[in-house]
Amino acid sequence: MSEQTNAFEMAQQQFDHVAKLLNLDPQVAEILRWPLREYHFRIPVRMDNGTIRVFEGFRVQHNDARGPSKGGIRFHPSETIDTVRALATWMTWKCAVVDIPLGGGKGGVIIDPATLSNGEKERLVRGYIQQIWKNIGPRQDVPAPDVGTTPQMMGWMMDEYSKLSGQYTPGVITGKPVGGGGSLGRTEATGFGVTYNVREALKRLKLDGSQARAAVQGFGNVAQYAAIGFTEIIGGKVVCVSYWDRTDQKAYTVSKEDGIDPHYLIRITDQYGSIDKAAAIAEGYQIEDAGAWISKDVDVLIPAALEGQINADTVQHISHSVKIVAEGANGPTTPEADEILRGRGIFVIPDFLCNSGGVTVSYFESVQNDMNFYWTREEVLERLDKRMTDAFAAVYEMAQNEDVSMRDAAYMVAISRVTKAMELRGWI
Repeated sequence: MSEQTNAFEMAQQQFDHVAKLLNLDPQVAEILRWPLREYHFRIPVRMDNGTIRVFEGFRVQHNDARGPSKGGIRFHPSETIDTVRALATWMTWKCAVVDIPLGGGKGGVIIDPATLSNGEKERLVRGYIQQIWKNIGPRQDVPAPDVGTTPQMMGWMMDEYSKLSGQYTPGVITGKPVGGGGSLGRTEATGFGVTYNVREALKRLKLDGSQARAAVQGFGNVAQYAAIGFTEIIGGKVVCVSYWDRTDQKAYTVSKEDGIDPHYLIRITDQYGSIDKAAAIAEGYQIEDAGAWISKDVDVLIPAALEGQINADTVQHISHSVKIVAEGANGPTTPEADEILRGRGIFVIPDFLCNSGGVTVSYFESVQNDMNFYWTREEVLERLDKRMTDAFAAVYEMAQNEDVSMRDAAYMVAISRVTKAMELRGWI
């Protein structure tokens, strides 16, 4: 996210635009423009060297008209309350567009988790739950992993909540490890959800998936499985991924014109998404600068890193061969860039539709926790595919009927569903 781009202002700008298209009552719009609740707290943690360090944490609950708030906890050095507000807002629309009975929430801690030992991480996540446990729960607000947090950290959080509440409560957190209340299929869910959306877009645009080429920004969990899905489910080629190198403190693009092997790259990637450059070069990969991914001659661009990556400057570098932008990340395209993409006739699959696979399987995880009965990986992915395909079809139909972009159509579907729930509950 550049300094000029405030994520929450961007989320509000997108909402205001669609509120006008829907002729939404200004009083209703005022409720939906802002989160219903925000928690700011300090977390004192004893570090390995015996000193006490105080971390700043947030939890934002944007809207719970359709069900308990839902959303990840992000550990990032440049985390701000506005980023968390924006992500919580987008989670409301994400849950509504894919039609799962949850609202939007998000959490964050200002920290680079790579600077902490395992013991420090565990004490920090348990401290986070100690500060917020009375305001979350399976029927209130269900956190999950996000940038910088892992299934193991979710396991610790669930354990801490269970201790404090006095009963085993697996449904308080999703994204837990399999065997500790987690769901099979959760790891690949967001990336595969991106793939299902791209597959549906290729069909609508009458493009042959087996001939399609893609460039991916990022190489975290979402990017990895989007790359695997694009090559194995769609049958196309991914020509590059980008990643953040922790040693150099710089981003790079790793490319191969005849297609990367995502499984090989995963094998030479550490837990924070840094690829071993020497091992990649030895296998014939090229190492290019950070921005090279965006200018590749491909059919599909998949930004799957952080917010604001396709902006008024970078959008100028997008090749004329690009037909689809599939937003694997949250808020990767600024409103200015969005206008330019629209003018160029590029089909944009908006973030809160495109990357809603993760929250969908998180919902499936909660359902399995409630039943105390767990599905096979095949069952999970089959249900996910159906949800994603149905959601894409509903948004595409709205876009065609109303002659609006896919982003506006996704907002229209989501806002209508949330407003309806608020009405039925007597809030408005």
